[in-house]
Amino acid sequence: MTADTIDDIPAEVATIVVDLTPAAPVLDIVVPVYNEEADLGSCVHRLSEYLGTRMPYSARITIADNASTDGTLAIARELAESIGEGHRVRVAHLDAKGRGRALKALWQQSDASVVAYMDVDLSTDLNALLPLVAPLVSGHSDLAIGSRLTRSSRVLRGTKREFVSRGYNLMLRTTMGASFSDAQCGFKAVRSDVARSLLPMIDDTGWFFDTEMLVIAQRAGLRIAEIPVDWIDDPDSKVDILATATDDIKGCWRVGRALAAGRLPVAELRESLGRGGIGPQVVGVPRGLTGQLVRFCLVGVVSTAAYAVLYLALHSFAGAQIANLLALLITAVFNTAANRAFTFGVRGRIYAARHQLQGIAIFGVGWVLTAGSLLLLYTWAPDASKHVELAVLVVANLIATIMRFVGYRLVFRKPQHNKEVPA
Repeated sequence: MTADTIDDIPAEVATIVVDLTPAAPVLDIVVPVYNEEADLGSCVHRLSEYLGTRMPYSARITIADNASTDGTLAIARELAESIGEGHRVRVAHLDAKGRGRALKALWQQSDASVVAYMDVDLSTDLNALLPLVAPLVSGHSDLAIGSRLTRSSRVLRGTKREFVSRGYNLMLRTTMGASFSDAQCGFKAVRSDVARSLLPMIDDTGWFFDTEMLVIAQRAGLRIAEIPVDWIDDPDSKVDILATATDDIKGCWRVGRALAAGRLPVAELRESLGRGGIGPQVVGVPRGLTGQLVRFCLVGVVSTAAYAVLYLALHSFAGAQIANLLALLITAVFNTAANRAFTFGVRGRIYAARHQLQGIAIFGVGWVLTAGSLLLLYTWAPDASKHVELAVLVVANLIATIMRFVGYRLVFRKPQHNKEVPA
């Protein structure tokens, strides 16, 4: 056995390699670790045994030490020297922490056909590893993820973590239009050619790395295979749930803004990987009523607040009817644009003017309803204060909102093709 150094990886990664198989493996499994001296040995031996007895493809284990301050790195080196059985075992040391940083650095330089990662605690049962990798080796899928949230998954964990996990993935489905069910399960694989094209677009170096990768991959039209897993929570997990959740929300905001502004070249990625589809890909077709309703309500809350501020500001010099008309008109433009992009996923300048005109028509229905409500209020209570007027208008706007949602679904259901809608 001889130790070599890989030179074609980022400078912050110092890699020690024990080379036991001269040919490049089919599968390269990265195991990120931070201060795991107690569990690292048993977990790597267990993974090595599975690869030697159950995995039909050649495989390599890469232990990625994320700036550990205990004896993790020394133990990793001992494992790399001692484990045989035809497996290549590597140890990479990073001077900075971050799971995403380790995965990005090591996946990009890997010579394997498929790169994967799993948590060192092996919370996910290894029987799911072959089903995870097989769709990628065959070329059927581009990425594969283990999911704890499918019907056939079997999961044992506390109520708090279950609630946080399901809440986070619900947020992704409603705000980011995610079609995958479990973004944060530590059990994923990617075809290496896809990873080399996808990874430069990912900025996060921590726990949000997985979500960012999956959201961009989905927008680029990549095929993501979901594998149900058996998963047992590690009670000694070092994950700070609150800090991780906060970072995830910030990450969603950052990626959502980048996608909306067209700063992520997903269309170019789609074309470079040949994922244009077997026909025109439809953009903007409603993808589930529940998600649309949630996103529509979020936009509606912001629009209603803006309407109220504008109405009260304009009322003092324009009167109730004019204030209502102007406040509705201004917020209608914002509302149409926000629902077009955020609720129904229609982006680009093509048909934008037509959609705004249709939105104005829908606004006209709402204006008739709210103006009629004011007329009725003046008939019944001519001395009503402007705050009573506002309360009546808010109720009328809620009714108009339901009508607006139905109208938007009709407006934004017309297919728009990729070649017409810039990403």
